[in-house]
Amino acid sequence: MAETAPTHLGPYEIVSRLGKGGMGEVWKARDPRLNRDVAIKISAQQFTDRFEREAHAIAALNHKNICTLYDVGPNYLVMELVEGPTLAERIAQGPMPLEEALGIARQIVDALEAAHEKPIVHRDLKPANIKIKPDGQVKVLDFGLAKLGEVPELTSDSPTMLTVAGMILGTAGYMAPEQARGKDADKQADIWAFGVVLYEMLTGQRLFEGETVGDTLAAVIKEEPDLTTVPARVQRLLRACLQKDLKNRLQAIGDSRLLLEEDTPAPLVAASSVTRWLWPALAGGLAVALLLSLWAWSPWRDTKPVDQPLVRLNVDLGTDVGFINTGAGSRIILSPDGGRLVYMSRGRIYTRRLDQTGDNEMAGTEGASAPFFSPDGRWVAFFAEGKLKKISVDGGAAITLGDSLGPAGGSWGDDGNIVAASSNGSLARISSSGGTPAPVTKLAPGEVTHRWPQVLPGSQAALFTSNSSFGDGFDAANIEVVSLKDGQRKTLQRGGTYGRYVPAEKGPGHLIFANQGTLFAVPFDLDRLEVRGVPVPVVQGVSTGTGGAAQLDFSRGGTLVFRNGGGGADLRTVQWLDGAGKAQPLVAKAGRYSQLRLSPDGQRLALSAIAGSNQDIWVYEWQRGTMTRLTFGGQNAFPVWSPDGRYVVFEGGSGMLWTRADGAGKPQPLTQSKNPQYPFSFTPDGKRLAFYETGTALNDLWTVPVESDGAALRAGKPEIFLQTPFDERDPAFSPDGHWLAYSSNESGAAEVYVRAFPDQGGRWQISNGGGTRPRWSRDGHELIFQSGPGFMTAGYAVKGETFVAEKPRAWIAGQVSALTDYDVTPDGKRVVAIQPTDAQGEPESQNHVTFLLNFADELRRRSQ
Repeated sequence: MAETAPTHLGPYEIVSRLGKGGMGEVWKARDPRLNRDVAIKISAQQFTDRFEREAHAIAALNHKNICTLYDVGPNYLVMELVEGPTLAERIAQGPMPLEEALGIARQIVDALEAAHEKPIVHRDLKPANIKIKPDGQVKVLDFGLAKLGEVPELTSDSPTMLTVAGMILGTAGYMAPEQARGKDADKQADIWAFGVVLYEMLTGQRLFEGETVGDTLAAVIKEEPDLTTVPARVQRLLRACLQKDLKNRLQAIGDSRLLLEEDTPAPLVAASSVTRWLWPALAGGLAVALLLSLWAWSPWRDTKPVDQPLVRLNVDLGTDVGFINTGAGSRIILSPDGGRLVYMSRGRIYTRRLDQTGDNEMAGTEGASAPFFSPDGRWVAFFAEGKLKKISVDGGAAITLGDSLGPAGGSWGDDGNIVAASSNGSLARISSSGGTPAPVTKLAPGEVTHRWPQVLPGSQAALFTSNSSFGDGFDAANIEVVSLKDGQRKTLQRGGTYGRYVPAEKGPGHLIFANQGTLFAVPFDLDRLEVRGVPVPVVQGVSTGTGGAAQLDFSRGGTLVFRNGGGGADLRTVQWLDGAGKAQPLVAKAGRYSQLRLSPDGQRLALSAIAGSNQDIWVYEWQRGTMTRLTFGGQNAFPVWSPDGRYVVFEGGSGMLWTRADGAGKPQPLTQSKNPQYPFSFTPDGKRLAFYETGTALNDLWTVPVESDGAALRAGKPEIFLQTPFDERDPAFSPDGHWLAYSSNESGAAEVYVRAFPDQGGRWQISNGGGTRPRWSRDGHELIFQSGPGFMTAGYAVKGETFVAEKPRAWIAGQVSALTDYDVTPDGKRVVAIQPTDAQGEPESQNHVTFLLNFADELRRRSQ
């Protein structure tokens, strides 16, 4: 760097020099566009394309204890300006009191955990990279940048900036043994460095320090750390962090919270991220205790009710697990004995015994939803392709039990019969050996659905949820009970969803239900089928997904498992997502948004939003920040723009409607049908509309001719385009109108296909390994679709009457599987998406579940 101080760097005004770092000089600067001070780190070398790509990924980190990376220039980084001393400067003043050190350590853990979930590894954690603001807030600096920079001359304090096989990486005194040997570093290297930093905070001394860098590295590799000088309270934690063998080292930084708090008495035992290292049966006393608590039927449990303390355990199922916050039932279930967890991930069912590591995919469950256990825990029933199926937990083929059932929940009674949602919206009963379903309930006037049944002990009655609309959330629904003898029913609770009975060892059990992300409980008389008393809140922050089904289950012994989300699980944000997956808010306020579509010019957004029991269509103009309401009351969803941008067509319950996009005039019928019709796309000339219609249980593809005289839209007679025994949806016309992309589960899992329009009999599969929600780029040369945790895109060409698609490639990667809907901008460079609020800034919600052990005991205490 030249000695002359720069005055400007890109759009930034240089204010003063802050110092030198391993990557070059650091300057305080002013961003006049946003009127904020920033820190700029200037490198002596130009950044590579790889550096910029990975730095943009790191910029996606959004956590209160992580210094934010704002921008990347050709040779500089623009970062949050953090005032206050570094941790190294604080340690230089002497050893820190235990509580002060633990307060800082907890914040470092929070920062590391948030980054590791991305997954991003720091690789150069040390006191000089940690700042303490005047208010005590900790900020960890330079996250992930140790992976990105250039390798300078190595000193005992120098950061090593590039991961290259055979090179020594990190700062010598804080490197993990595997780094010191020149091996690649993962999150466990950060765990080691955290232990070294914590030791230094408590003692004021370096844990590993030699006269030369070589001496320091040798100590890291060979010497066992002496922990006798640190308080006994943290010795177990430090030993777990500073294991030289990776297999014995703490497996996830969040596990440190349990060890930090283990000696602190509290009525509620909380472990914020107890991960997979707790699950093996021989992994230690805590794992054994966990299993004993879960297996409530074990002989040790006294028959006389004993107040067992409520224990909360947040469990990481692994980074390969990706919950989708949608669906017609719970995506996690617990076996009756509490010893096995079954969950839905990426359209398949997985099973895991809690006394073993690892999980197993249950073959033949592609496209499954709403699983539930048999009373003996040997079978899992689920819905797929409009059918009810079952599969053994020990493996084997899935067995079909009946048609026209699901997917809105089911329950397996102890009499061998299953009560399940049927395709007509009511409940039906079928033998667990298969057969013809028999009706259990009948929709009353004004009702549209009965769902999420639970057969009560004795199989004489069943709980279920009744609702008068299909609006998401179901907070205005009712919890009902129906006699399985004579069909008589009564309302137990108004204003709740997903009612469940939790038995008690002695005395009355409880009726549990969810409302706005809170779990309520009220004593329930099983003999009289009546509630006793007033419901009280018992658990906050339970996800109810985007379909109203609370994401929870109980074991017979009273253990509760649930996904976090709470009231925010029904709230969603509208975000821009660029090619790197970086999100930027579009609509400032979160809401209960369901579907969206960009206008042809890309300047407006039509979206459906739920308020109370109504779902309406709105148009948002972000240039002016205005929201115009197009409908007033009812159930209106799936908006689609006409090509000229003058009209919006949408689903209205009994067919499709249209209305003017400027808000003038009232919605008018376009088609009429007793089945739901979901509009999806127009041909470029606006003369034909593609939609899909729900038949007896599955969706078929239709088109309808449409005319406009400039003042109104009129539709002709709908024509079937594709009707098969499978589920087809999302028919999207190509920009030239000659091709129709759609998704189908004909191969088991949903995939994206293309057919000519009009159909010539040819069919081309585009996705391979799962694909939904196809969208065409408007230049006509790319087909975009959602696949697994991200978006894929496939180029294509047309040769005669043949559609030739290229191999799909990743477009936007990351945890986008939880989005409710999306659309592609006219330039094809980014998307606008609706995502649940718990998918933004809370990545752990995508693969974490929470266990509340002894929950039935807690309910008994609260009802006394």
